[in-house]
Amino acid sequence: MREILRVGSRKVWLYIIAAVIGLVTGYVVLSSPDSPRLQSEEGILDLTQAQLSTNPQKLTGKWAFYWQELLSPEDMRVRSAREGNQDHWINIPSSWLGYPLEGQRLSGTGYATFGLVVHLSDQDRDEMLALRLSSIFNAYKLWVNGELLAEVGEVGQDKHSMTPQLETKLVYFQPESDTLELVMQVSNFQHHRGGITKDIELGGSDVLTTKTNLNLARDMFITASLLVIGLYNLLLFMLRRKDKAPLYFGLFTVLLGIRSLFNGELIFTQWLPHFPWELQFKIEYLILCLSGYIITMYFDCIFPNYVSRWFRLGTRIVTGAFCILVVVTPAIIYTKFLLVIGVMVVLHMIYLMIGLVQAAVRRMEGALIFLLVSVVTLVTVVNDFLYFNGWSLVGNTSPLGLLIFTIAQLILLSSRSTRTASNEERITRELQYVNDKLIEMNMNLEQTVQERTQALSTVHDDLQTSYDRLLHSEQGRKKLLAYITHDLRMPLSSMLGYVEAIQDRVKPERNEQYLKYIRENTIRINRMIEELSFLSHLETGQVSYRMEPIQMIPFLHGFFEQYELVVRDAGLDFILDIGDAEDRRSILPVVEMDAKRIEQALFNLVSNAMKFTSSGGLVRIALVVEVVNHAPHAVISIQDSGMGIPPDQLEQIFERNYRYDRPGMGIEGSGLGLAICREIVQAHGGMVRAESDGKMGATFYVTFPCTVIEGKG
Repeated sequence: MREILRVGSRKVWLYIIAAVIGLVTGYVVLSSPDSPRLQSEEGILDLTQAQLSTNPQKLTGKWAFYWQELLSPEDMRVRSAREGNQDHWINIPSSWLGYPLEGQRLSGTGYATFGLVVHLSDQDRDEMLALRLSSIFNAYKLWVNGELLAEVGEVGQDKHSMTPQLETKLVYFQPESDTLELVMQVSNFQHHRGGITKDIELGGSDVLTTKTNLNLARDMFITASLLVIGLYNLLLFMLRRKDKAPLYFGLFTVLLGIRSLFNGELIFTQWLPHFPWELQFKIEYLILCLSGYIITMYFDCIFPNYVSRWFRLGTRIVTGAFCILVVVTPAIIYTKFLLVIGVMVVLHMIYLMIGLVQAAVRRMEGALIFLLVSVVTLVTVVNDFLYFNGWSLVGNTSPLGLLIFTIAQLILLSSRSTRTASNEERITRELQYVNDKLIEMNMNLEQTVQERTQALSTVHDDLQTSYDRLLHSEQGRKKLLAYITHDLRMPLSSMLGYVEAIQDRVKPERNEQYLKYIRENTIRINRMIEELSFLSHLETGQVSYRMEPIQMIPFLHGFFEQYELVVRDAGLDFILDIGDAEDRRSILPVVEMDAKRIEQALFNLVSNAMKFTSSGGLVRIALVVEVVNHAPHAVISIQDSGMGIPPDQLEQIFERNYRYDRPGMGIEGSGLGLAICREIVQAHGGMVRAESDGKMGATFYVTFPCTVIEGKG
């Protein structure tokens, strides 16, 4: 057995070494240029010996660099005439992060102007040329010979004045001379690395257009393939949920397909150019963080018991931490961790490949194919991380490597599914006869059980409804009894004292006054019992509401007209102030409510204002529409010019039986009106509060959620 394992292990390692050698060779071939690259020196690139119409050139080398300046072509010509040659140069493509300037290293955020002069051959000056610009972090303007040809995002001198955007551009122009002056303004305040980090190509319009279309077709093919494969596997899981391998593989592939939309030719931004830049980056980084964990779970489904418990727990913690970091922080922070995230993903793959080597040595089905495509994928992913950090010449290879990986996994899953389906068909045929008999026996039984179950369900629903009604009635009865016991003890005791005083003839001359007190207390107790009963029903949910959409402006007009004489007969001014809400007829606040109940609540507030406002005072009703938590609300305010409420008692006035009586006012009340008002308003999803400085007047605010509808004006 050991000899077999030793031989198998040797073959596996030979396959791995062959795959690595092939990938390294391919990398060397891809990274080696087809022809000598022409480099610019001190902002001048000589292309007089190149034929751009058939052989596009990358504008690499040293460009003029003006840090923290946004210069137009005219500004650069004036500066050049005044100060002579520029003395700061920067290699393109590269980020200005770490660029040494005046003894310091630049950070990734800031803004700058880049300049390059290109000398063309006589043949190219008569050709239609094009510039192909990849994504530049994170906004730029490009002038060619003083003409503005491209603008992506909005260039600014700080984070608030700029708008980031990533987009690939292909711009066309006809040179009028053998010299091109390129001026580019670039600003970045959102990403860790700012500047021109990818190649800019100059060539014939036909050649670059064809190349761009081929790249776009390649990216669309890879994206469509990944999405189709992923959705197919997710559909397989929906049909057969016992096997979770298609779930994880489908999620992995769909997420990679989505991520490919944000790379290469940036297909997503071409479809949705106004999609938020920050959200685009968060989606890309979240997919990157989740990919390692998802592929680990997929591997655990394909080859059980090869992923240790501690690694599964550790990868959950690390992946969750990185995902939280990406979600809660801006791009300027989490983009600094790109290399760390890359190391995390690579470590996942290396750990899995160690398990794959063990599985391949033990000749487990599909392990060797899984291992070889994982090596290919690992190399392409590592290359992409190196490329995005400026350490590799071959870029955006991971989509192709991941497509190869997904196709191989699709073949593996299909093989497993086919074998499983064959076994299931065989077992199904063996059990078919017995199953038919059982179905025949169960049909009658199921019908009987269904009928009995339906009858029991109906009885249960009736019992539940009756129980809920009894429970609410019992709760209301107990609350009402408790309220009556607590709240009527004092007035009844007072009445008993007056009756005994009359019987004992304590002061016969006051008998008439005592009888008046008894009558007033009797009326008050009767009113209190009604209010207590209504409040107990409100608190136990026994009050029904007839909810319907009500326009607030006509409703308040009707309320004002109904109670205007009542308030004015009390010697008070009564004012309705709709203000802008009435003038702007195109926007009418509408509230879902029971108009009668809300009228009752508002009258409690108005009568409360009347009670505490002396003759000649003012009661004012107003309506405004405010936005609370991104939703429109109708706010009704009832203001009086009475004696006010101490600020420390504003929270207590809505409690049952709370009364504030200022000495000398002689105001009688049950203390239940504001409590009833609060219960009614809260039942409508609203809220009620009061404001007062304790010296002069009080204002009660009633807020309801509403919809804003378009009126006819």
